Amino acid sequence: MLHANRKSIGSYVVGIFLLLELSVSGYAQVVTPVEGASWLEQRHRSFGLTSMGKSSGVYGPGASTPGDEHPTRPALQLSNKFTGQTSRLYGADLYRLKCQACHGASGAGAPPEINSVIDPVRATSAKMYIDRMKKVGMDVSSKDAAALAKQATDTLLARLHKGGTDMPSPNPDLTDAEVRSLFAYLRQLAGIPGAERQQVPVVEPPLRVGEHIVKSTCHICHGSVGHNPSPRELLEGQIPPLNSFTSRLGLNEFVTKVTVGSSVLEGSPVLAVRGHMPVFTYLSPDEAADAYLYLSLYPPSK
Repeated sequence: MLHANRKSIGSYVVGIFLLLELSVSGYAQVVTPVEGASWLEQRHRSFGLTSMGKSSGVYGPGASTPGDEHPTRPALQLSNKFTGQTSRLYGADLYRLKCQACHGASGAGAPPEINSVIDPVRATSAKMYIDRMKKVGMDVSSKDAAALAKQATDTLLARLHKGGTDMPSPNPDLTDAEVRSLFAYLRQLAGIPGAERQQVPVVEPPLRVGEHIVKSTCHICHGSVGHNPSPRELLEGQIPPLNSFTSRLGLNEFVTKVTVGSSVLEGSPVLAVRGHMPVFTYLSPDEAADAYLYLSLYPPSK
């Protein structure tokens, strides 16, 4: 799996903040705050009874016992500006940031709730369609196969742009370059020859990377705004809103929570327990830090 070419999060520790000459408002036309209810709320799904957002299957460490606490990581100081370092994202990266939380690393999904992307993508290849028909004893002309492949391609591209009944629209809206690169990676996942050469790099600023992660991964389960649950409410299944993240978590705590996992305080009396949120091990610390920067500079709204 390809990752964005980024400096390690250690750059935040030593204070290497390469500031863009453009102001934050310079990205206002591209980057917007996350808003509205979570996708689970919109689809009336219970967190405990869904596979959405849980493809990693990995959860954080159990709560530490007295005398066995994990060492505290060095605090990271967040600037009130964002770094000027951009990322070269390929289709594989866009898939991780936008699709993998539900469809998994291989694109297999979690049937029957979440469909596999493989067969719909294979339908975009005229050659694969002809080969499949031959295996069942049917001959299909190249012309007919090409027409069917084009129809399948148009349908898939429309889904990438608009989403579907159980698939959220790809917020933020994908650019044409992002769609082309993501589509090429989906074809690579489906085993279509030559697809790996069709991914094009897309240069993105950190806030755009953070927006991809928050809107397409975090917002599946977390609503944009709301009441920050008490330990008792967490025990009862309430999920913290996105607007509470930067007020109750520092950058280092947020990055640790997303990429490694951490315990939470629940119940009455309050006890430390293993966190319920999956750990997104396929996101780099830098990418998680971009999500924190995005939430800090573009606070979630109703």
